[in-house]
Amino acid sequence: MLPKSWFIIKDESKRTFEVVTQPLSENAFSNKVIAMQREGINITPVLLPVSNRHASKEHISFTGYTREDGLFNRLQQQHAKLIQQKFGDWEE
Repeated sequence: MLPKSWFIIKDESKRTFEVVTQPLSENAFSNKVIAMQREGINITPVLLPVSNRHASKEHISFTGYTREDGLFNRLQQQHAKLIQQKFGDWEE
């Protein structure tokens, strides 16, 4: 049995974090975070094992950080804009 982990994204610029609830594998989450970091977005991923202490995402907190709902989606949109600026407007 594989242990489950919480996928957490921390925005170091705004000192916010979100527990990602999208159905992602560890590889997909890591790949998205690495791609964002390569474009210069100042973020940190955290994989926190689900335990009795962290059984609910509401119990997760980080000193100096505030919870931001929708952070992961905002970062993905920011990343898409950076990619679009880098390569210019293209037609799909």
